[in-house]
Amino acid sequence: MNDLIDRFLASGPYAVVGASRDRTKFGNRVLRCYMEQNEVVHPVHPAGGTIENLDAAESLLTLPEHVAHVSVVTPPAVTEAVVEEAGRAGVEILWMQPGAESEAAVARAEALGMGVIHGGPCLLIDLPRLRR
Repeated sequence: MNDLIDRFLASGPYAVVGASRDRTKFGNRVLRCYMEQNEVVHPVHPAGGTIENLDAAESLLTLPEHVAHVSVVTPPAVTEAVVEEAGRAGVEILWMQPGAESEAAVARAEALGMGVIHGGPCLLIDLPRLRR
């Protein structure tokens, strides 16, 4: 899993599916973590709009540029739909943040040929640690 995390963090741009306007929610905290590390990141929220002064795409398919590495911060049932969209969008690696994964989502992402980080590692801990 560490090799997959290293590959994920090696290059952006990134997207955060489940980005939130609420600064107390993990979807916002993960988005800000990328921003604090000066990474190019795109929030994804079904309502679009603006999150942390960034234009939010309504889906992975409407991002302004191709994004190969995506953090997912959604409930497991939503994550399963995100996986299907990620497959259509050409995502290479999904990082299902703790609590976003399900066995079905992980299995489907792997069946679609994506790398999947799941089961505990958290971007909020790993990204700042690796960027020091």
